[in-house]
Amino acid sequence: MRKALLASIFFCSLLHAQSAVTVIKAARLFDAKSDQVLQPGILVVTGKQIQSVGGQIPPNATVIDLGDATLLPGFIDSHTHLTMAFNPDYNGARLLELSRPVPEQAIRATENARKTLMAGFTTVRDVGSSNFLDIGLRNAINAGVVPGPRMLVAVHALGSTGGHCDDSAGYRFGLFQHETGPEDGVINSADQARFAVRFNIKYGADVIKTCATGGVLSPTDDVDVPQLSQAELDALVGEAHALRRKTAAHAHGAEGAKRAIRAGIDSIEHGTFLDDEALRMMRERGTYLVPTLATRSGLAESKFPPLVQQKADLAVKNQDTMVRRALAMGVKIALGTDAAVYPHGNNALEFVLMTNDGMTPAQALRSGTSVAADLLGLSARIGTLETGKEADIVAVPGNPLNDIKVTQSVLFVMKGGVVYRNDRTPQLAASSSH
Repeated sequence: MRKALLASIFFCSLLHAQSAVTVIKAARLFDAKSDQVLQPGILVVTGKQIQSVGGQIPPNATVIDLGDATLLPGFIDSHTHLTMAFNPDYNGARLLELSRPVPEQAIRATENARKTLMAGFTTVRDVGSSNFLDIGLRNAINAGVVPGPRMLVAVHALGSTGGHCDDSAGYRFGLFQHETGPEDGVINSADQARFAVRFNIKYGADVIKTCATGGVLSPTDDVDVPQLSQAELDALVGEAHALRRKTAAHAHGAEGAKRAIRAGIDSIEHGTFLDDEALRMMRERGTYLVPTLATRSGLAESKFPPLVQQKADLAVKNQDTMVRRALAMGVKIALGTDAAVYPHGNNALEFVLMTNDGMTPAQALRSGTSVAADLLGLSARIGTLETGKEADIVAVPGNPLNDIKVTQSVLFVMKGGVVYRNDRTPQLAASSSH
C-alpha cells in the first residue's frame, strides 16, 4: 500500500513538472525564420516544449521577464571538440595527450560542456574524440548528470595513415603498442572505410566525420593535399548513409573536398582553399559549408613549430575570401567553430566573423540556429522558435540585428525547458540541480 502511494505521488509530481507553464518575456524575439524581430517577445513553455509564440500570458504561469533583451533559438555549433582542451603550447599539448589520465580528461570535458552551454549553445555536433570520451560526455549530459549542450558525436574521425586524423602521426614508430588501424580511425581501403563506419556506429556514433585532406595542426602533412581516394570516400559516405548517419568531411584543399562532395558528403568543414568548381558542386548538391572562422583567435595565441605556423598563416589568410565567394555563389553555410582550437565558451565569436565576411546579422543568426538544425537533421525539434519545438531558448541584451556582438553576452539559457542561466533573475537558474 505504501509503495503504491509513493508511486502515485511520484507520478503526480512528474505530471506536474511536465505540465508546468513558464512564460519567457523580452522586448524582442527573433524566431530564425525571417529577417525581422517580433515585438514584444513572448514564449509560453510547457514542460520541455514551446506551447505558443506571442499571444496572451496564461493564468498561473511562472513569468520570467528579461526586459530589454531579444529571445532567440538556442545556438547550434556544428563543429566542436568538447573532450579536447585549448592549449597555446603546441608541443606541451601533444605531451599532455599522452600523460593526462583518461578520467581526468573526462572530468575536464564536463567543464568544456558547461562553458559551451552557458554561452548559449544548447546543441553541438562534436566531430572527433578519443577513448570514447565524447560518447561518455553525451550520455552523462543526456542523463542529467552534468550540464551541457545536446551532443551529436562522431567517436573517431576517419582518415588515412599519416594523415590529419591519424593520432599517432608525428611520433616515432614503435612508441605505441600497435600501429593504428580502423578501430582507431585509420583507414587505407574502401573495405576498411566501411568497417570503420560500422565500428563507430556500433559504439554510439551519431555522425561520421572523415579527413579528406591534410590539416593545419597535424605535423606530417600538407594542409591542402587529398588524403583519401574517391573509392574510399564513396564507401565511407555510402555506408554511413545506408546506416542513416550524416557525414562531415574535414577538407581544406579543393581536390579532396571535391572527392568528398562527389561521394555525397553532407558538409565540408573549413573549406579554406575551395575553388569555384567545388563551390558550384556544393551549391548544386546542397552540401553545407562549415567555415570555422573562430579558429583564428586560438591560432593567434598559439606557439607552433615552423611547419605548423606556416600552414596556420596560410589558412587564416584565405578564410575570409573563400567565405565571401561561397556566399556570392549561394552555398548553404552553417555555423561551426572548431572549439578546442580556441578556448571553449567563446563560440559566439563566429557570428561576428561571419558578418565581417558579408553575412547580414539575420543570416549569421540563422546559420547558427535554423540552418545548422537542418544540417544536423534536427529541424523538426530545434532551430527555430515555433509551437511544438523543444524549448531551447537564449536571450541577449539589446537587438542582435543592430549589433551582432551582443551574442557574446548571453544572459539567459534554457535547454529542453530547464533554465540553466538567468543573469536577470539568478535565483531561477536550475543548473545547480543538474
